[in-house]
Amino acid sequence: MMSDSPADSSSGFAATWQLLLGIGILMIGSGLQSTEISLRATLEGFSAPVIGAVMSCYYIGYLLGTATSPRLVRRVGHIRVFAAMAAVAAAAILIQGLFVEPIVWALLRGVSGLSFAGLFVVTESWLNERAGRATRGALLAIYMVVLYIGLGSAQFLLIPANPDTAQPFMLAAVMISLAVVPIALAGQHAPQITVPRAVSYRELRRNSPLGVVAVTVSGMITSCVYAMGPLYAERRGLGTAGVATFMGVSILAAVLGQYPVGRLSDRVDRRSVMAGVCALATFSAAALAIFPHLPRAFFYALAALFSAMAFTLYSLGVSHVNDQLEPAQMVAASSALLRLNGLGAAIAPLLLGSLIARFGAAAYFSFLASMTGLLTVYDLWRKRRRQPVAAEMKGAYIPAGPQGLVTRIAASALAPTTPPQ
Repeated sequence: MMSDSPADSSSGFAATWQLLLGIGILMIGSGLQSTEISLRATLEGFSAPVIGAVMSCYYIGYLLGTATSPRLVRRVGHIRVFAAMAAVAAAAILIQGLFVEPIVWALLRGVSGLSFAGLFVVTESWLNERAGRATRGALLAIYMVVLYIGLGSAQFLLIPANPDTAQPFMLAAVMISLAVVPIALAGQHAPQITVPRAVSYRELRRNSPLGVVAVTVSGMITSCVYAMGPLYAERRGLGTAGVATFMGVSILAAVLGQYPVGRLSDRVDRRSVMAGVCALATFSAAALAIFPHLPRAFFYALAALFSAMAFTLYSLGVSHVNDQLEPAQMVAASSALLRLNGLGAAIAPLLLGSLIARFGAAAYFSFLASMTGLLTVYDLWRKRRRQPVAAEMKGAYIPAGPQGLVTRIAASALAPTTPPQ
């Protein structure tokens, strides 16, 4: 087998740079609107449970979008679906800026989730079609970095914009609209995709109970960071600049852990790596819950450590599941894992919002520490019950994107079966 070469990687990037540019611009709009909605809801006096419910509606819409988007793409094509979904997402954000009402926002958050599901299905199936076996890992790593940089840098746009006004909503809509330009002008033709067959959740649970639990818990954790992180930071009295910095640090730090953790998990038992990652995440979250008034530098450092570790759980969980499957089963398993992740993501903000209303801002990191701590215990228990997968039987570590519902797996579920036109 030929090894990866710089020429192969550069050619893959050259064929997709317009797509990557578009998704980077899209993530700036996505990251800005998510944080602005949570922060603005807090400033408007929405209760924590109501904020949690509003933010959870995004993931409900996202789940619906993952089921409907593949059929739509197959019917009208990638570029048209991307343009249509971007237009709907931009319109939904603009309307949220006009009508500051919980019910309206909840409905529009669902519309946003459905739209972004279509946008990610288009992007990732396109990337997977363009990448060969020798370049897929490098290209997806670049894609993941673009996602995190876009989401993280978007947080700092809150500082010049006034979160009490419609300006952030307008700016987010502008960025989402501009994301269509490089996609529409891309010189490469888009691929065709097919809809995958269903998979049995019982079979997944029987083959890899730890992987299934890890994927679900990962959805709970990441959705809490994206949806409830701004509420926590505002309740801590950090102010607009502090909220932006806290969210920016939390999201950008997620880039740091992906590659080293993934490489380590390819060499040793993934369960041991997952246990270590969970232990470090639990330590950092517990420290922030017990000592909420740490010096600002230590506070941000521990928040960064938590994200750097916790945001690798989805990739570790998906990789562990695939270690237990036959190659023919992997595509069918992808859709089920995405929905499990989405289910956890939809439920967690509701739970955390109620806890913050009852116990205050300290409940934020206490809840996160509980999730990673319980996963650590379950991981170690499962490790005692099953022998590790031999190194020669392991699949490659599967990198994942950051959107709360990490969307890398959607691309596997929509792998093209026909050559590009």
